[in-house]
Amino acid sequence: MTVADVPEVASLGIDWGTTSFRAYRLDAVGAVLEARRADAGIRAVDDGDFDGAFEQLVGDWLDASPDVPVVMSGMIGSRQGWLEAPYLGCPAALADLGGALVPLVLARGRRVFVAPGLSTRSAAGVPDVMRGEEVQILGAVDRIGVDRATLCLPGSHSKWARVEGGRVTGFATYMTGEAFEALRRHTILGSTIDHAAWDASAFGAGVDRSGEAGGLLHHLFGVRAAGLFGELDPARSGAFLSGLVIGHELRTAAVPGGDPVVLIGEAGLVRLYAEALERLGVASREGPPDAAARGLHRLSVHAKEARGS
Repeated sequence: MTVADVPEVASLGIDWGTTSFRAYRLDAVGAVLEARRADAGIRAVDDGDFDGAFEQLVGDWLDASPDVPVVMSGMIGSRQGWLEAPYLGCPAALADLGGALVPLVLARGRRVFVAPGLSTRSAAGVPDVMRGEEVQILGAVDRIGVDRATLCLPGSHSKWARVEGGRVTGFATYMTGEAFEALRRHTILGSTIDHAAWDASAFGAGVDRSGEAGGLLHHLFGVRAAGLFGELDPARSGAFLSGLVIGHELRTAAVPGGDPVVLIGEAGLVRLYAEALERLGVASREGPPDAAARGLHRLSVHAKEARGS
């Protein structure tokens, strides 16, 4: 391959969350030419010096591609981040996100763009928000080539979203991952768990238990009681607890008989959710691994237009 055959960088996409930083060099069709990841989320930035952190993380990329659009998404656009980008209400499409990009001028004088998050309200009128996941969601459906889908992004704050006509029409958040960590690290349940052990059958049993009468709070203490009576040993308790809390999430969020749920996220967690959904009779499929990069690529088109205005 000659130098002329090497694809040129057409845009830089940044997914900057609470705990992690991911950056992509993208070509003209959105293919990832190079990716970087760092444990440098917004909580890790000292004294709010986001500009300095950004220079350390991708300053060389900025130097190498001085004229390409740069788009950032995630918690970097939150009230605790670099610049607050107001939430955009649902329904919202990629074009709507692109039209709401907020410009930010770096210390070096370069103008980059921050994507807004999304907001919605439940049937009861309770607000819900997301930042960063909306880019992954819309990037995923764009990559898959559909304009209708149910998507789940499992994690500390799992997101369930519905896309119709290429627009996110609504979503709901479940604090499943964060609750699981708090329960196993900071409650009496922790003394019953061997944190280094995992048992797949115990995970499935926890998912099954979530469908029985009593509710989550009662089911949680049952983990403790079962341990006292020798019915749930420490090597199985952690997996059982995981299946229990994930099962409760899925029984609320998933709809049997609907479209296959598109799962986007870390491979191990996606695999667990797929197993639990199958146990509940709900079909699922793994989403594209480049969902965030794809969404950032599409937004970069709007950023390029804004830079030229």
